[in-house]
Amino acid sequence: MRNHRISLQDIATLAGVTKMTISRYLRTPHKVSRETGEKIASIIEEINYVPNRAPEMLLNAKSYTVGILIPSFQNQLFSDILAGIESVTSGHNYQTLIANYNYCQHSEEEQVINLLSYNIDGIILSEKHHTLRTSKFLRAAQIPVVEVMDTQGNRLDMEVGFNNKLAAYDMVNTMLEKRQRKKIVYLGSKDDVRDEQRFQGYSEAMAEAGLPCLRVNPHSISSIHLGSRMLQDALAQYPDLDGVFCTNDDIAMGALLWCHMQNIRVPQTLSIAGFHGLEMGKRMIPSLASVITPRFEIGRTAAQMLLKKIEDDEIVGDSVDLGYQIYMGDTL
Repeated sequence: MRNHRISLQDIATLAGVTKMTISRYLRTPHKVSRETGEKIASIIEEINYVPNRAPEMLLNAKSYTVGILIPSFQNQLFSDILAGIESVTSGHNYQTLIANYNYCQHSEEEQVINLLSYNIDGIILSEKHHTLRTSKFLRAAQIPVVEVMDTQGNRLDMEVGFNNKLAAYDMVNTMLEKRQRKKIVYLGSKDDVRDEQRFQGYSEAMAEAGLPCLRVNPHSISSIHLGSRMLQDALAQYPDLDGVFCTNDDIAMGALLWCHMQNIRVPQTLSIAGFHGLEMGKRMIPSLASVITPRFEIGRTAAQMLLKKIEDDEIVGDSVDLGYQIYMGDTL
């Protein structure tokens, strides 16, 4: 038999169960007994059956699909978030549709509209600031929405993350107190909202210490190469700088590599701190000081919140702050 001619009743007959049991297994396999599920799975594999979800999508039934929007496929931290999401969705028979918008609000708008066309059951966003049209489409869709990585400002529905401004403030204060630095420069990247929040945290800490706020911003997607170039530029503008606080670990690792190449002693001459606590930064010599953010847990919690609200739309949107940790490393 060819795949498209096989019906649920055919599988039910072969398995010796009802058609309803087959349907339940395809939608929510964890609700079917292990023995029955294994028998159904074996038959489906043997006959190469592929479920057709188009009819239920047309009837506005659940598609068992969630949309995920990330700003960059090149940034490792979003891989960690996706891993956390998949750890939940895969166990509940949900598929994920992932789109990239390159830190562009209008691109995000286009991708949101595209994902909604697939009748997704919910969506996870990596930003909290959207175009008016994006917000209108999301509200009109009446599906659960979770915004991740930030707990500052208004939210569309649910959010899970941490306070970027406070995290930056705490790290800069750590740099000031540990090494008594006087001229710390902020190395930014894209001027996105989270980058700006971190700069605000840096600025508050420096202002409270009576020190000048200095910033180098390339308005580019971050990379290790960019970090090396930025430190070179910063030293040209402020030759007496004694510390850099970087908006992420890519920039910080680039700065550290530039110091190695130029024989600049870290941390004796120059302190370096990053953001996000990537494993590669911890493995560098000296190990990179950074703000450790719980990306996997953020993804996992976001997916749990989303699926819970898909199952019960009476749940009120919530905010979950998972916090952060200051990792001292050896570069302060």
